[in-house]
Amino acid sequence: MSDLIANRLIASIRSGELPQGQPLPPERELCERFDASRPTVREALAQMQMRGFLDSGGGRRPRASRPSLQAILHSAAGNIRDLMGDAEGGAHLEQMRQFIETGAAREAAMRGDRIQIARLQDALALNETAIGTSDFADTDIAFHRALVSIVGNPVILTLHDMFVSDLLAQRPPVKDPVRHDRMAHDEHRAIYEAVLNGDVLTATDVMDHHLARSYRARLSAARQDAPSKTE
Repeated sequence: MSDLIANRLIASIRSGELPQGQPLPPERELCERFDASRPTVREALAQMQMRGFLDSGGGRRPRASRPSLQAILHSAAGNIRDLMGDAEGGAHLEQMRQFIETGAAREAAMRGDRIQIARLQDALALNETAIGTSDFADTDIAFHRALVSIVGNPVILTLHDMFVSDLLAQRPPVKDPVRHDRMAHDEHRAIYEAVLNGDVLTATDVMDHHLARSYRARLSAARQDAPSKTE
């Protein structure tokens, strides 16, 4: 019954009968309309909110809403982050990041403007000053974000913002952090110079190599964590 109520109310929102931003009828009225108990109506409203068709909070009556793609991504983020508790799941997310950012490097080299490239240069400079410090991871994220933002796609940028910081935080530890940071920064510099020169092939090749190292390290960790067949 709660599914039926939720679907009918959502149909009213989609058709415009219940305009976006308009308060829903009081619970008692909904109970009478659908001949349902108050707990059933509340369950239906909870379903609507989970699906993005209800805006509630602030002590006001729930209002009709429409889900946006970014809201759906944020809603799903918690479930997707749970995958990172498993090393192999984290490796798959690392692979997704590799596809996104290799494409971003290509687009940046093809059409990055002066302001965007200047922001990328600023991020690179901060990344260099943080080598060997606890701030390196944050500046690493900022450099990659500056690159992805050149694409101008809010969905891709949202995916990047949701997962990259968690991926970096859960990477396997390295024996020599300074050497690791210098290697990463050198690759960042090569990517920046390729973007600056409009060298699409080099930008994509360096980015692909840069992220493949991280992907392979995570897959290696997944295999080490997996129980052997003899156990």
